[in-house]
Parts: sequence; structure tokens; C-alpha cells
Amino acid sequence: MKTYLVTGGAGFIGSNFIHYMFEKYDNDIVIINIDSLTYAGNLENLKDIEKRDNYFFVKADICDKEAVKRVFTEHEIDRVVHFAAESHVDRSIKEPEVFVRTNVLGTAVMLNEAKAAWELPDGSYREGKKFLHVSTDEVFGSLEEDGGYFYETTPFSPHSPYSASKAGSDMLVKAYMDTYKFPANITNCSNNYGPYQFPEKLIPLIINNALSGKKLPVYGDGKNVRDWLYVRDHAKAIDMVIEKGRLFETYNVGGHNEKQNIEIVNIIIEALQEMLSDDDPRKKLVSKDLITYVEDRKGHDRRYAIAPDKIKKEIGWEPETMFKEGIKLTIKWYFEHEDWMKNVTSGDYQKYYDDMYGNR
Repeated sequence: MKTYLVTGGAGFIGSNFIHYMFEKYDNDIVIINIDSLTYAGNLENLKDIEKRDNYFFVKADICDKEAVKRVFTEHEIDRVVHFAAESHVDRSIKEPEVFVRTNVLGTAVMLNEAKAAWELPDGSYREGKKFLHVSTDEVFGSLEEDGGYFYETTPFSPHSPYSASKAGSDMLVKAYMDTYKFPANITNCSNNYGPYQFPEKLIPLIINNALSGKKLPVYGDGKNVRDWLYVRDHAKAIDMVIEKGRLFETYNVGGHNEKQNIEIVNIIIEALQEMLSDDDPRKKLVSKDLITYVEDRKGHDRRYAIAPDKIKKEIGWEPETMFKEGIKLTIKWYFEHEDWMKNVTSGDYQKYYDDMYGNR
């Protein structure tokens, strides 16, 4: 039975990964989730699995060396899946030091403690151990609008404090692989969307605002292009890289779903109008008239697009969910979890930890 240490497991991608793993492996694995529960960490994302005997939650900051060391001391960790990161570009522009601390220092702490726990006296590592560092395509910078893709060999060219801090963490992991032959992989993924995404990000923001009849803010001319990946497809890719990826390799994980931001907004509006019943009063609120162009983000990259050729060839993974299907699944989930969205937008979700764990 393998034991997984998942950092940032109460966040968007981390919680989806934990759900995916329990659906696939059920009681054949143990998952320990370490999360500091910042604004984007939400234990309500994991309510349905929190009472499992093979799931444990640890409230701790990955920059806290002693807390991380304690997890490795108390548990026999076989896999580290390192999601924990500050990830919102706009926040990074306002508070860059927070991003450097979590994304760079936090990754260094995780690497050091995993290395200390797994390393043998001769400098080799205990059999079957692996560290997977989950990163972003934003480390590569921006592509021309008329073509080209990010490959694993594309030079880093970050343009925001967020992407620079993630590039720094990627380079740290690479350095540990090169210097210590530390058993690790790196994945760089395109924009994720799906259930449990915090509504500061484009897709849940547009869904929530449109249903409330609020303005739909679009940066600049709305023609910035992103490659969109349904989060469950990403979870599957991570699992496959953990089990089948060659040590010391980096794998790009892309969705083959390039869309301009304004296209995304229009697709969401059309999907909402199609999925809302005629007697639902929100249907009258949803309109393209709500689209409002706002001043462009500083250092806003024009286009991202990932070539997932390597992961397909070596591991056999490819995206399964096309965008129009994935966006309907996402909207359906938000329809079915209106209380979740209400708690997130009101801030009440932050009380959940105290309610669940405060007296333990």
C-alpha cells in the first residue's frame, strides 16, 4: 500500500487529484494532505472523503521545516505530489514576496525533507520513492499569436512574479535531480478548469457573475489565448507520470484546447443560456451585454500553448475532455454545489476548519 503526501490538497487541483486517486485506488492507498489553508485552500472541497480511514489532513505551512519533517517521521511516505503554491497572477503583482516564499522556499523545504527521509548512506535512495513537482506553462513566457508551442526544451522566460517564482521552483527540482540524482519528475500544465476552482479565476468568475447579472470583466481586447485542460484529465496525467514517468524527466501536460479569453466568456454565456430552464429567473440575467473590457493586466502574456507529444509517446496520456464538454460538466457541478460557491464568495468556507478540527 503506497502512501502519498499531497501538498496543497485542499486547493483546486490538489482536491481534484485526491478525489481521482480515491476513486481509482479506493482503500489500496493512503493520502496525507498538508495544506496551510490560505484563502484558496478549502476543506469543503474534501468533505466527502474526510472520514476515510486512509486519509489524513495536516494543517501546516510547507515553509515550516519542523512540521514537514514531522510528517515524514510519522509516516512512511512513498510519493510526494507537490501542488502547494500561490498561483494567481494578479495577486503576485501586488504581493511578490509571498509568492517567492511559498513557491521557492516552500519547494526547497519539501525537497530537503524528502531527500533526508529517503536517502541511503551511499547517496542512493530507497526503492520506489518519487517526488512529483506540479508546475505551469507560464514559466515559458509568451508565444506568438500565429503559431508555435511550448516543449519541454523551451527556455524559461517568465513575465510575472508568479511565473518567475514557479520557474525558480522548477529549477530547484531540476538541480536536485542533477546534483543528487533525487528521484523526481516535473510536470508543466496548461490552464486548468473544473469543479472546486476558486472564483478569482476566469471560468468560475464568469459563471458566478453571469448568474448574478454582474459585469463580466475581460482584460484588454480579450484576445489573449490560453490552452485549457479539464482538471480530471490533469489528475490522470499526474498519476500516470508518477507510475510510468522516467526519473529526472519533465513532461508537458496540455489540453489541445486553445481559446481566446473572449471566446471562453461567450461559450460560458451560451452554455448557461442552454442549460438554465426557461422558468429559472437567472436565465434573464445571463447576457453578452454584461461583457466589460477592462485595462489589461501588467505583463500580460499573449498566448500559451503546450505540445504534449512527449507524455503521449512515453506514457500514453492524452486529454480526453474537449472544452465544450468540459465547460458543461463544470457548469453542472456549480449548479449542483451552489452552497459551495456561496460559502466561498462570502468567506464562510474559512470557518470550516475550526468547525471540523478546532476541538480535536
